[in-house]
Amino acid sequence: MEKLTFYALSAPEKLDRIGAYLSERLIRDVSRHRYGYVCIAMEALDQLLMACHCQSINLFVESFLKMVAKLLESEKPNLQILGTNSFVKFANIEEDTPSYHRSYDFFVSRFSEMCHSSHDDLDIRTKIRMSGIKGLQGVVRKTVNDELQANIWDPQHMDKIVPSLLFNLQHVEEAESRSPSPLQATEKEKESPTELAERCLRELLGRAAYGNIKNAIKPVLIHLDNHSLWEPKIFATCCFRIIMYSIQPQHSHLVIQQLLGHLDANSKSAATVRAGIVEVLSEAAVIAASGSVGPTVLEVFNTLLRQLRLSIDYALTGSYDCAAGVSTKIIKEHEERMFQEAVIKTIGSFASTLPTYQQSEVMVFIMNKVPLPSSQQSIEAGKAGENRNRLTQIMLLKSLLQVSVGFPCSNMLTALPSAFLDRLLSAALMEDAEIRLFVLEILISFIDRHGNRQKFSTISIISDISVLKLKVDKCSRQDTVFMKKHGQQLYRHIYLICKEESNVQAHYEALYSMLMLISIELANEEVVVDLIRLVLAVQEIAQINEDNLTAYNRCALFALGAAYLNLISQLTTVPTFCQHIHEVIQMRQKEAPYLLPEDVFVERPRLSKSLDRLGPEVFFWQSKISEVLGGSGYNSDRLSTPYIPQLTDEDRLSKRKSIGETISLQVEVESRNSPEREQRAPAEEITYETLKKAIVDSVAVEEQERERRRQVVEKFQKAPFEEIAAHCGARATLLQSKLNQIFEITIRPPPSPSGTITAAYGQPQNHSIPVYEMKFPDLCVY
Repeated sequence: MEKLTFYALSAPEKLDRIGAYLSERLIRDVSRHRYGYVCIAMEALDQLLMACHCQSINLFVESFLKMVAKLLESEKPNLQILGTNSFVKFANIEEDTPSYHRSYDFFVSRFSEMCHSSHDDLDIRTKIRMSGIKGLQGVVRKTVNDELQANIWDPQHMDKIVPSLLFNLQHVEEAESRSPSPLQATEKEKESPTELAERCLRELLGRAAYGNIKNAIKPVLIHLDNHSLWEPKIFATCCFRIIMYSIQPQHSHLVIQQLLGHLDANSKSAATVRAGIVEVLSEAAVIAASGSVGPTVLEVFNTLLRQLRLSIDYALTGSYDCAAGVSTKIIKEHEERMFQEAVIKTIGSFASTLPTYQQSEVMVFIMNKVPLPSSQQSIEAGKAGENRNRLTQIMLLKSLLQVSVGFPCSNMLTALPSAFLDRLLSAALMEDAEIRLFVLEILISFIDRHGNRQKFSTISIISDISVLKLKVDKCSRQDTVFMKKHGQQLYRHIYLICKEESNVQAHYEALYSMLMLISIELANEEVVVDLIRLVLAVQEIAQINEDNLTAYNRCALFALGAAYLNLISQLTTVPTFCQHIHEVIQMRQKEAPYLLPEDVFVERPRLSKSLDRLGPEVFFWQSKISEVLGGSGYNSDRLSTPYIPQLTDEDRLSKRKSIGETISLQVEVESRNSPEREQRAPAEEITYETLKKAIVDSVAVEEQERERRRQVVEKFQKAPFEEIAAHCGARATLLQSKLNQIFEITIRPPPSPSGTITAAYGQPQNHSIPVYEMKFPDLCVY
């Protein structure tokens, strides 16, 4: 062998003849079953190949590959393994000169076939499979970086290589999931085809360029479809974990796009299959982090929301083809529900990988998809339409909640833009109790920036607030601006939600959390005053009971007010305020325990029917609170004014509102121009004192204006028809007289130069002074 090697190195031009001779001998020995000589010939070839790194190696390689092919074609496992080992050695040699005419198609097919070996003997089967995997690894190494070779990334090759590796990955002896990144394996693990297949797959994907990702991922999706591997989803998740950790990070979004496209293609498959794809998507998104969504952010969410809507339709119609109405497959509603939950979870996973500004865009996008009576969305009529709308609203709000929970809200103004907040709050006026609860939870997730939510999850009377260990920051300027802009809107919706008869314990707990979180996160002195007035107005709802609420609802509102005022009194640290609240709570404990949370918010509430015969000592009194807080520097005028919610155009969303309330905007406009307001005060000189007074009195004026509006609305609701007709008639007469005056002025003839004109009968007629003769004040002349 030494002499042969020396000769080959001395005369490299003889290599091709040496190779041809050895090849001829090997083919003859294989056919004659002289396997000892076969081994000698292969060993000689291997040594020559390793020793001779010269330009003429190309001619020698042709003979070598012919011999390897002959061994692989043999039915003897040992010869197949021998041929594979020689090929692997060859694959590790880096050649200096390119080869134009070499083809590896046979080797890809044969090695793939070996990967699927089903030999009866387990040990031999394992060895053959491992040889097949090693062979594929060799082919990939030899061809992946050589541009002159047949492209290994072509679908015809990938469709053989990838399924062969996945087939071996499937047969995992241990049930536990695989590690996401290649770690140092022990010798025993290296002997396993599963470990080897994983290593080969990682190497293959790690070498994939941007244009090749699609060809590498498509066979994976087809393999999972063909072998029904989406349903248990363990193997599918494992595969995509390997893929996501192996490919270059900048290509992650291509894998996500492939999965989304596959989800669309399977939109009429069983819910369990779709759920598997979606859960794999969720896992992949978390691994890819910021690279998962790529350039088309909203397209990702649009696809997921479209799948959500389709699932709702399938569950309602019981058919995958809504037009036909007849389906060959039986749709199981609980499976569709599982799929919907998986989609919502995935939406949250994707959103958590985005930067803050894109998360805001996604939330606005989802909110705009929610069908609301006020919007231009197609609201479907009929019973089926109502069901579809309700389910769509619930699913989309759930998705929104999933996104908002992970949203880092630093600035309330940017997190809740006006258009988004208006749509969200309009959903709070819906009749459906579940939808109202979701809206409250979403708002809470935005407001709670320091993780205090869990501390208010149950409503109770806490004697010492310090046990809660609240995280409190000073209210920022942006938060103050937000509350000035949207505070009244929030209070109004809290007030209206409190009046709903379908509220259950979860609603009251969410309302309590929201009130407390606003007090901690967004409150300045003015906000605290408004919240106390709001809670006292809620107490009045339960006390007067104009809405005919049940005993439970009334007791719950009393208990909610007590729990909130108990904590806010400790936050304000005004001793006299704390004392008043404490006295009322003590009185309730003695005489009316059913007005406290400990008796109401339990599994079996202890209620009372005699709520209309309660004594004044068990109520919190506005006059008393304004007196004690006014003495500590709070605005006593504002405190002593009862809270009355502003009625707006939004009330049209609720079917239960009366016509009188829905025309509040028109009433307001009309009342401003009513005869009572004709007498205007003379203009006064504007001084510093006047401005100061205007700023101080603005709050009181606003309250008076609200009270006046309320009276006008009440008048239109309760006054007899004749009185309203007479009022409108007087208005119409006044308008007509004004119009007559205007017409009189406009239709007069133009003045003559002398300032008078002669009528038809020759009588002189006085007329207005011409403009050029008029005397104007100095300030009006330029």
